[in-house]
Amino acid sequence: MSWAIYIRGYTAFLRLEKGLSDNSLEAYRRDVEKLVRYLEEHQPGLSPSDIKLNHLQDFVKWLNQEGMSARSQARIISGLRTFFKYLLLEDVIRANPAELLESPRLGRALPDTLGVDEVEKLFAAIDLSSPEGERNKAMLEVLYGCGLRVSELVNLKISEIRFNDGFISVIGKGNKQRLVPVGDSALQQLRTYLRQVRVHVRILKGQEDFVFLSSRGKKLTRVMVFYIIKSLAEKAGIRKTISPHTLRHSFATHLIEGGADLRAVQEMLGHASITTTEIYTHLDREYLRRNILDYHPRGKC
Repeated sequence: MSWAIYIRGYTAFLRLEKGLSDNSLEAYRRDVEKLVRYLEEHQPGLSPSDIKLNHLQDFVKWLNQEGMSARSQARIISGLRTFFKYLLLEDVIRANPAELLESPRLGRALPDTLGVDEVEKLFAAIDLSSPEGERNKAMLEVLYGCGLRVSELVNLKISEIRFNDGFISVIGKGNKQRLVPVGDSALQQLRTYLRQVRVHVRILKGQEDFVFLSSRGKKLTRVMVFYIIKSLAEKAGIRKTISPHTLRHSFATHLIEGGADLRAVQEMLGHASITTTEIYTHLDREYLRRNILDYHPRGKC
């Protein structure tokens, strides 16, 4: 039986059992296919039941020789463990060869963020004389004000905005739903965009409920959001390499710096584990240093 059949079954398993998004499913599938291509080139003829730990270790060595980063290697190894665990559940193999496969040690990467003044510059760079400007401002208000992922932003629907309660309902990773509070500034800009701009767009069938639309009446793509933010950053004179995720990181960082409860930030970001959220407590060492100096009785001369 070919690897392709097992990969299809594995993808269906992830979709049904884990509830993963299409993007995540594609990533898991690509990682297994990378292993299959390696085996076809270096050790052709092996089936899943033939794979041993040493085969996988040789594969990881090859990934390292190809210059793949430690973080990408770790992601692939994690995916392979899940794949062979699936094969074990399906009685295709008798033991999981990836169970003892070691991942490379990872340093904790700190995400890039914007300062509050840089966020203001980004908003100031928006041309509100155009319909696209009103849309872009609403988009940035929601990204920065709610800490959404770009996929959550482009898939946000009008029916998910609770204007009276000040919340939006978001479908995040793993199709998990969460409620995120929306500030007055974002709500006001959303109303402006929906009532004064979006109503004049000729909307294509099936796109009626999506909040953020292109001039052609289709929901914005992830790539378009990246392009808009990059263009605004250049116009604002911000020299950092930023993306929609930078605004999500900035949202979390500014909340933590302002004294927000870590658990509350975890809920708003939709993190499954609070350890993911804890990275934001390590972002601004100068901020932490200033707090110690300002509030500790021995912090000043």
